[in-house]
Amino acid sequence: MASRNGVAQRGAVKLDRPVSFRTSSFKSRLPPSQSPGNGSAVRRSSPALFGSAGSKDDHAVPGRVRVAVRLRPRNAEEMVADADFADCVELQPELKRLKLRKNNWDLDTYEFDDVLTEYASQKRVYEVVAKPVVESVLDGYNGTVMAYGQTGTGKTFTLGRLGEEDTSDRGIMVRSMEDILADISPETDSISVSYLQLYMETLQDLLDPTNDNIPIVEDPRTGDVSVPGATIVEIKDQHSFLELLRCGEAHRIAANTKLNTESSRSHAILMVQVKRSVLGREDDVSSENGDPSHLTKPFKPLVRKSKLVVVDLAGSERIQKSGSEGHMLEEAKCINLSLSALGKCINSLAENSAHVPFRDSKLTRLLKDSFGGSARTSLIVTIGPSPRHRGETASTILFGQRAMKVENMLKIKEEFDYKSLSRKLEIQVDKLIAENERQHKAFEDEVERINLESQKRISEVERNFADALEKERLKCQMDYMEAVKELEEKLVSNQKPNHCLVDGKWNGEGPGLSVSKEATELQELLQNEIDLRKMAEEELKNLKGQLGLYTQSEAGGDAEILKLHKLLEEEAQQKKKLEEEIIILRSQLLQSNFEAEQMRRCLDRDGSGNGFTGLDSSMPPVRNSYPKDIGNGQKAPVSTLFEQVGLQKILSLLESEDANVRIHAVKVVANLAAEEANQKRIVEAGGLTSLLMLLRSFEDETVRRVAAGAIANLAMNAEANQELIMAQGGISLLATTAADADDAQTLRMVAGAIANLCGNDKLQTKLRSEGGIKALLGIVRCGHPDVLSQVARGIANFAKCESRACTQGIKSGRSLLIQDGALPWIVQNANDEAAPIRRHIELALCHLAQHEVNAKDMISGGALWELVRISRDCSREDIRSLAHRTLNSSPTFRAEMRRLRIDY
Repeated sequence: MASRNGVAQRGAVKLDRPVSFRTSSFKSRLPPSQSPGNGSAVRRSSPALFGSAGSKDDHAVPGRVRVAVRLRPRNAEEMVADADFADCVELQPELKRLKLRKNNWDLDTYEFDDVLTEYASQKRVYEVVAKPVVESVLDGYNGTVMAYGQTGTGKTFTLGRLGEEDTSDRGIMVRSMEDILADISPETDSISVSYLQLYMETLQDLLDPTNDNIPIVEDPRTGDVSVPGATIVEIKDQHSFLELLRCGEAHRIAANTKLNTESSRSHAILMVQVKRSVLGREDDVSSENGDPSHLTKPFKPLVRKSKLVVVDLAGSERIQKSGSEGHMLEEAKCINLSLSALGKCINSLAENSAHVPFRDSKLTRLLKDSFGGSARTSLIVTIGPSPRHRGETASTILFGQRAMKVENMLKIKEEFDYKSLSRKLEIQVDKLIAENERQHKAFEDEVERINLESQKRISEVERNFADALEKERLKCQMDYMEAVKELEEKLVSNQKPNHCLVDGKWNGEGPGLSVSKEATELQELLQNEIDLRKMAEEELKNLKGQLGLYTQSEAGGDAEILKLHKLLEEEAQQKKKLEEEIIILRSQLLQSNFEAEQMRRCLDRDGSGNGFTGLDSSMPPVRNSYPKDIGNGQKAPVSTLFEQVGLQKILSLLESEDANVRIHAVKVVANLAAEEANQKRIVEAGGLTSLLMLLRSFEDETVRRVAAGAIANLAMNAEANQELIMAQGGISLLATTAADADDAQTLRMVAGAIANLCGNDKLQTKLRSEGGIKALLGIVRCGHPDVLSQVARGIANFAKCESRACTQGIKSGRSLLIQDGALPWIVQNANDEAAPIRRHIELALCHLAQHEVNAKDMISGGALWELVRISRDCSREDIRSLAHRTLNSSPTFRAEMRRLRIDY
């Protein structure tokens, strides 16, 4: 036995290919499909019975397993040994038919999807057998190409030939990867490869020989089979893929037998994972006035995942002919057993049997999706011409005939690309923030410029007016002083004697003439003064007119300032609107990250979870807080949103007129309330009051559901918060919400909030008087296990507080739960199948039974039998012991058990 050191040593089988004939392949009669990844033009046809690439994931398309047969030419040994005998098969490729000789005169005829002669080229074999499967893989379907036949008939040559010496010899593995790499987009798509071998029922990694026992894992929900321990290598180009094949072939087990000098002793399995991104369209988000906004609401991008499996089966052999012995004999037994198990599965599927024995072999488990599953499968059966091996040839042909009867249901697997959506939202948020900052800075600069210009113009006008007024005042003052001075001089001159002596005689003028002249001059002076006064009044009027113009210009400046203030208010409103849009986008980013985290957790739990379908993934759980750290020390998205936006801003959005903004805001507050570190700050900022107002004011189911969940988180631990909820009428609001709601999720949130309040000793009487217990009992109409679990938890908390109060002497009398009619429901569900419901009710029964005054009611209600069962059969030791102590300590219970002859 030896390890295969490369394909260059494979010389046992040599096919001559002088001519490539055009024959029919698995062509489709359907219109060609579009490439899902990059939206390119029509590229190829897909078979009609496999559907188109645009099929939805939930629409299965029937598709039969396609089978082609390939004849190997005679080798040198057969040319000598069988020289006098004709070939045992006769091919009719044009009719897709072959005839198997039973004897010299009788032949059996078989029809296949394609018949390939010994002259068929490797390219034609690929186009007929594998290319349609590769095209389906690129369209999003799973695909399988498998070779089956006797040892030495050319299976490995057909599938795994690298074509290093002659490129035309390239096999299906190499040609498939060439087509895949040519079709994908390196920016958005990815290819990863695993290479395994199944050797003696042990799955081994051909890329890592130390990994020699890989487990096979089957998803219990979907039935998908995977090998998580296998080495996965990402492929970027054809060269790296060829190096990977060389590495794998070097580690594959091979040996020299009588039938084949290099016989494969293991089944080789090449798995190619193809991941393609499907581009989604985007819708414009319209603003309130109907104009399209610069925001867009993207559809969730899709990732289409498909898998190509190429299986090179080890050849079937008869021990007498192969001459295997020792360890090789054990290898041959394992090979024949796995092929026999595969044949049984094919027979069961072909006959539509109710049971298909896939678990009889690891090979059939790995090929479960290929036969009867959701993959498109092509099988090539290889045969030899020698009449000495007619029995093996006939067995191979019959295997192919049965495989043609197997029907698969093809499905496309699509998943939401949360990472791409998250990146896109982050980029959009950053762009909005940057644009808002730029607009705000430009607006502030423009306002500052206008203010400076206005102040400059006002100062200049005030200065000019003051200078002109001062000049006119000084001019009027000077004119007035000059006029007074002239009048004084004239008055002085008028007081002098009006006559004079000339040459000792009086002059000829008399006193009457002098006085008359003087009066005339005074009248002229008076008239001049009057004219000057009129001129001064006109000048003063002109100055007043200028002052009025200045006042009007100043009023115009005030109007311009008012206009600027109005523009400033409009910009502030726009800024507020942008901030609301930014918060919406941040909450969408939080939503997508949270959904991805929830999906990953659900997948890790192998499909088993305590939640129920249909619940809103954005809601925080009633009893579990949102994770504080995500990834490598990074803060949770909700904490990041808290720090960037601010609590007061988030709480203010709860009163927004926009319904979408209000819904996003209450979801953010609910997620913040899930973290204990934020609860005190939320209550101090008035968040609890706002949440209660939402319950009181809004009838929107989503708002009420999320608000109830947030109140449940705030009421989880802090007694101060619980008392504040009760003081503000919270229990009445929760009871009203429970009475009006029909949605299971809303009822679970309300029941969780009331259950948390039931655990406070100080609130027992008030909680009951305001209808808390009645509300819990009314919620049981929903019947959902998660809702009933919260109801049972609330009753257990209430009964525990009552028991503690009775023990301390604070309370006496019958239980409030029994008075409100809760006992029949407790007894009815005490042995419920759901473990959380059963555990809480068992605790409630034990706490009720600890108070002797409740014993008669419990006996008449049938609770005694349940207490006896709990003391004997309860799975929890602490509850079982509590029930045992309670029965022993109660005289009433002991007397009734003696009367009923219950051995205890």
